[in-house]
Amino acid sequence: MPRLLHHKLDPASRLCRLMFAEYGVPADLEEVKPWTRESHLLEINPAATVPIMIESGEPPIVGMLAVLHAIEERYAPTAVAGLFPAQPRDRAEMWRLLEWVLLKLNDEVTRYVLEEKIVKRDQRGATPDPGVLRVAKANLAEHLLYFNWLFATRQWLAGATMTLADFALAAHLSSLDYLGDVHWDTSPETRHWYARIKSRPAFRTLLNDRVPGMPAAAGYADLDF
Repeated sequence: MPRLLHHKLDPASRLCRLMFAEYGVPADLEEVKPWTRESHLLEINPAATVPIMIESGEPPIVGMLAVLHAIEERYAPTAVAGLFPAQPRDRAEMWRLLEWVLLKLNDEVTRYVLEEKIVKRDQRGATPDPGVLRVAKANLAEHLLYFNWLFATRQWLAGATMTLADFALAAHLSSLDYLGDVHWDTSPETRHWYARIKSRPAFRTLLNDRVPGMPAAAGYADLDF
């Protein structure tokens, strides 16, 4: 069984967990706080980031893209459709939106929210910066406008079928939703899509996640929210 070093609200880790679950692969989850830079993590990954995938007899797979590639290479199902479109045009759109989520959304929204609300909890004397959170909130509103526009014209993020881009967006929004930072009432198209993907069996373990001392926002685990 593969072992995954992760943090519960880290969207990169959540994406890998969703992929494991969608492909029916059980994984042993080991939670770490990468920002504390503990020695056992640094020995595996000097960059002190997660996710990290470890399998017996194999070297560690370090980093989100490497882990995603390893999961696809080792565990992609043959009996049902996977998360990578077969057609080049569809695959290109998936990669475009995957990059949007992993780079643009993360760099403008998610990493700031997690830094202020999660990482600073372990820094003595540190408190969330309201100014940073206001900017992240405003940026998220702009991203949701774009996602709403996309979901008004297509069933899934990259087109007619669910892809890895959907799981990437769901991983980020689920982390933000846990913290109460997604205003679904102004995002009806994205909310409808999220309700569908949230209802998938692969999502169950994420909905059961809880951060000690920080309860999930109301509606986080509800399928009808």
